[in-house]
Amino acid sequence: MPAIAIVTDTDSSLPADVAARFGIRQVPIGVHFGQETLKAVVDIDDASLFARVDRENELPTTSAPSPGEFQQAYVAAFDAGADAIVCICVSSEVSGVYAAATSARKLMAERDISVIDSQSISMGEGIMVLEAAEAALQGVSKEEVIRRAIAAGERVRLYAALPTLKYLAMSGRVGRLAAGVADLLSVKPVLTLRDGKLDLLERVRTLRKAWSRVIELTAAALGGHAAERMYVLHVNALQEAQEFAMELRASVSCPDDIPIVELTPGLSVHSGSGMVGVVVLVPD
Repeated sequence: MPAIAIVTDTDSSLPADVAARFGIRQVPIGVHFGQETLKAVVDIDDASLFARVDRENELPTTSAPSPGEFQQAYVAAFDAGADAIVCICVSSEVSGVYAAATSARKLMAERDISVIDSQSISMGEGIMVLEAAEAALQGVSKEEVIRRAIAAGERVRLYAALPTLKYLAMSGRVGRLAAGVADLLSVKPVLTLRDGKLDLLERVRTLRKAWSRVIELTAAALGGHAAERMYVLHVNALQEAQEFAMELRASVSCPDDIPIVELTPGLSVHSGSGMVGVVVLVPD
């Protein structure tokens, strides 16, 4: 069987050590403070991002990697011995990553490269990447690698709670007045993954109630079954994520290992500091 390399972007939220273990290449999202460009995960993490945002009171913008950056990742994978590449990208509903990765594939039309729009984000995308990487290590065909990744994506559920709408308001994703009223009333949004992007699911009155609601939704999605994979997400809120993980274990049938991972700057700039959530792979 051909050696199949897996390429993705840093919006997959995959920890660097996990990516390295499976030989997964992550192409970084760009984070722009004025004329200064930083690479997500490589140059900046969530903590340093929001330290700067709170200091300057302005959000950076983000950008997809260029086709050339993807081409470099493809070339490196082939130079390392790959016969084929499967590239899994953050949802095209939230980023131009898929378009850039596809353009890079066209620049190398003679090589065996498949580009997949995950229609997911963060560890929803990351789970698909891991499923693909594990399948590739088993020596299955490229078609089977892609099938398993897409099948996993259909079983991903994501729920998250935000402590404030401040950062969404700064990004223009909600009206500033609406954000102010929500904070005044201690309204906390509960988010989910819908149609390839984070979407408001519900509003509750306190953050603890929002956490409880996220756990209830996760339990309902599992329907009494154990999760195949589970990740707790956070944005600059490691202690809160650890507390949330303990509450999750007390209420839901969890895997032995629940990694706690950063959302990463390409996404966290849009959600804001303090977000805590869970990504779960429900049984087939």
